[in-house]
Amino acid sequence: MRLSPGNRRRLGAAAALTLTACLTVACSSSDSGSGSSGAASGTYTIWDPYPQFDDSSEWVKLLTKCGTDAGVTVKRTGYDTTDLTNKALLAAQQDNSPDVLIVDNPVVSTLAEAGALTTTEESKLDTAGVEPNLLAAGQSGGKTFGIPIGANTLALYYNKAVLTKAGVDPAQIKDWAALTAALGKVKQSGKKGITFSAIGTEEGSFQFLPWYWGSGANLTQLDSPQAVSALTLWTDWLKQGYAPNSVLNNTQTTSWQEFATGDYAFGENGTWQLANAKKTGFDYGIIAIPSSAGGTAPAPTGGEFVTAPVQSDTARYAVSQKLITCLTSADNALTTDTTLSYVAATAAVQDKQVAATPELKVWVEAVKAAKGRTSDDLGTKYPKISQPLWTAFQAALSGSKSPQDALKAAQSTAAAATQ
Repeated sequence: MRLSPGNRRRLGAAAALTLTACLTVACSSSDSGSGSSGAASGTYTIWDPYPQFDDSSEWVKLLTKCGTDAGVTVKRTGYDTTDLTNKALLAAQQDNSPDVLIVDNPVVSTLAEAGALTTTEESKLDTAGVEPNLLAAGQSGGKTFGIPIGANTLALYYNKAVLTKAGVDPAQIKDWAALTAALGKVKQSGKKGITFSAIGTEEGSFQFLPWYWGSGANLTQLDSPQAVSALTLWTDWLKQGYAPNSVLNNTQTTSWQEFATGDYAFGENGTWQLANAKKTGFDYGIIAIPSSAGGTAPAPTGGEFVTAPVQSDTARYAVSQKLITCLTSADNALTTDTTLSYVAATAAVQDKQVAATPELKVWVEAVKAAKGRTSDDLGTKYPKISQPLWTAFQAALSGSKSPQDALKAAQSTAAAATQ
């Protein structure tokens, strides 16, 4: 299956896009070299966004074993997440894609719409056991283009001592009103309320989305009353001193560092901070991010999809299918998701994770309520919406615009960009 001229043109346009930010534990700024699918017969190439794992790691050992089980040799290359996106688009243009490509979930729709990926129907991948809300992040135009290797998402870490001093029971925080009231009590007790990342990048949008979706807002209408209520929640927290002005520049890492000082009651962050939470030196707990009216807010999913890029030699798909099936099988997924601090993509493996580590229960619940950023069939429209959104909350939090005016401008920009 060679790329048509139309597909090549779409790939050329897509190569100009860079969609991802370092949202997960798997991100790194290093690059471990290059790979090519033009290897000798019997060698299959895999590209992944985990350059932090070397040949001695459990991850690379698993890739090697999956290759051995399929009767082939695996040549693996790990890239930085953003670098991987660009290299994948270029390789597709040159008809030189890897046999298996593991990419951050928002990138799937870009590659799919550019004609660079096979569908799961073409590659004969079984997606029946995958949670539908997680699979949706890899769907575009009614077709599925891979299998999630796992997912991470956001929740609220809390400092037990700070809440106890303030007389706050975290179990009672089930909506925005209860959370804001708790922040008020914490401030009165002499401690700090909540820290999060509101930086003007995709990382900030990732952290705003649980509040945005938790208001009932939809990404196709950025200036809806619900959307305004979500941004007003954040701006009011800053005005009342419940959240620090540093959130404007906070990444998820620097936000975590603030929470780790022990001065804050709450820190919005992800599964990838679990290991660091154990190192803080204070007792912590985790609750789901609440929706405005109660219940768990839909948080965005992070994590990667395992995909099979388009190959001229379609006979290679049979082995690619074996490799992907091996990587996403229940036993292997449990090992990989534990290594990455991810929640598994299937209920069966999620149950095993909670049985082994009970504190993951709240994360599994959060992932069950989560949704992909490119879901709702947004696909490649998402980054054109996300940028105006982060511009809006930056403007509102800095005080240069009201939440309503900031979001009105964002909607105008997004509508023009997604026509």
